[in-house]
Amino acid sequence: MQRAAPRLYLCTVVAAELRAGTNRIGDLRKLEKVVLKPYYKRGRVIHPSAAAWDALGRTLAWLVKNEGIILRMTPRSFIFDILLAYSCRELGAVLISANERDLQRIRQVFAFDSAPPYPYLD
Repeated sequence: MQRAAPRLYLCTVVAAELRAGTNRIGDLRKLEKVVLKPYYKRGRVIHPSAAAWDALGRTLAWLVKNEGIILRMTPRSFIFDILLAYSCRELGAVLISANERDLQRIRQVFAFDSAPPYPYLD
């Protein structure tokens, strides 16, 4: 019995992070062609909604008040994780991430589904 391919989506937040972390022009071309283009071609790209941006602000405000985080010292990657988590929540999608520590912090404010990348190795 053949299983259907999973419905994978790429968030523009992740695409931006990947592009920002690619310094060499050859690597950038390969990233665009091999990783990003298939998602764009199939219409499998999602964007954070206005509600996701609102959730980002509310989540950060909660963390400032309840955990004492300092916004100017908050890693950009954590801020992006909030956008990703809320975007997945809106879609009913599962966020694939190895960063369980940050995801647990976000779950203090709102619920969403996540799973570690496959294969998961301890």
